[in-house]
Amino acid sequence: MAVISGAAVALGASAAAGTAIAVGVGAAAVSGAAGVVGGAIQSGQEHKAMRNARDAKEIAAAKVKALQDGRQDIINPYAGVTDLSDMAKDLSSMMSNPFQSLGVATQAAEIQAEEADISLANTLDMLRATGASAGGATALAQAALASKKGVSSSIEQQEAQNERLKAQGAQNLMQAQVTEQQRLQNIAISEGQRTQQADAQGKLFEFNAQEDRDNSDISYNIAKETGGAQREAAARSRRDNATAGIFTGVGQVASGIASTALTAGLSPGK
Repeated sequence: MAVISGAAVALGASAAAGTAIAVGVGAAAVSGAAGVVGGAIQSGQEHKAMRNARDAKEIAAAKVKALQDGRQDIINPYAGVTDLSDMAKDLSSMMSNPFQSLGVATQAAEIQAEEADISLANTLDMLRATGASAGGATALAQAALASKKGVSSSIEQQEAQNERLKAQGAQNLMQAQVTEQQRLQNIAISEGQRTQQADAQGKLFEFNAQEDRDNSDISYNIAKETGGAQREAAARSRRDNATAGIFTGVGQVASGIASTALTAGLSPGK
């Protein structure tokens, strides 16, 4: 009976050892397999994320290059400015001396002399007809001459005054015309300068606006390129860690199996 009892104990111990081996192998296999599967899944996901990030980075880099290559040429907004000096005209041809043609009023003096001669002749004829003395004839002739002198002097002064007024009017008209021409020239030159300045400022505004837009687009795409590179590097690091986890899991499975087998080989039931 003692022998039978010992054999039963030995069989029980051997069965327990087998069970322990099976449990240990199973636990090691499950743990290792879980690590391998989890690492493989994560590695695949991170690899895909890395590719997506790399694609985004390359697209952004290509966009930056296209924007830089397509930037507008630097312009000179004042290239269209022209010389306006030809708008200033020489107005000297409009100027003259209206007083240059003033003459001496001699016609009145000539009329005076003629009338004096006629008056004197008439007076002498009358005196001869009436038998008057020579002294009386002389007095009458002198009176007639004095009267004619007054009339002649008045006519001469009036004609001279008219000539002066006419010359002054011509001078004033000429000065007004020259002044108006100068005013129109100044307006034309001033407006020409203002138009050219406004055109140059408009070109400069358009250029700066386009530059700001291009710089903004370039900065935006550089930021996208930088972000894509950072995401790519992070995904690569996580993928590498997941890949390393796969090998770690495989090592754990192998180590667990070897450890369990070694333990079972050294047990008393073996």
